[in-house]
Amino acid sequence: MKLKDMKKEELEVLSYTDLTEMILRENKKAMNTPSIFKKICELLGLSDEEYQSKIGDYYTSLTTDKRFILLDTAEWDLKEKHKVEIVMDDDEDEDEESYEEIDEEESQDKEENDEESIEVTDDEVDLDDSDELEDLSIVDDDELEEEM
Repeated sequence: MKLKDMKKEELEVLSYTDLTEMILRENKKAMNTPSIFKKICELLGLSDEEYQSKIGDYYTSLTTDKRFILLDTAEWDLKEKHKVEIVMDDDEDEDEESYEEIDEEESQDKEENDEESIEVTDDEVDLDDSDELEDLSIVDDDELEEEM
């Protein structure tokens, strides 16, 4: 059903973004934010003051709605009419390879350093730790409570 054929009561039930989708489908071309919202205000009979106070929130709702896309021309269109193309630059692939080579070299260096740091001589290890434990005693919970 066309927007101009709909009653005002039917239009008021729809959200601004639903109305935007219908407007863009009927016009079959992209439109800027003020033009679309002006059309919505005309359909709903909103005043210029309401237009001024609500256009910011309207713009925010367009940016968060997945049905719409903001074009380089600062116009909104239906996302389904556009395809998103991701282009990988060859230079980026070369950079990734060089990073991988650097990572491999760093990990080899680290392994070599780890092996060197593991070597410990007998002179460095004190095997007689029992002296440190002589003065220790085991105390159960009851004895702790009595002391308090």
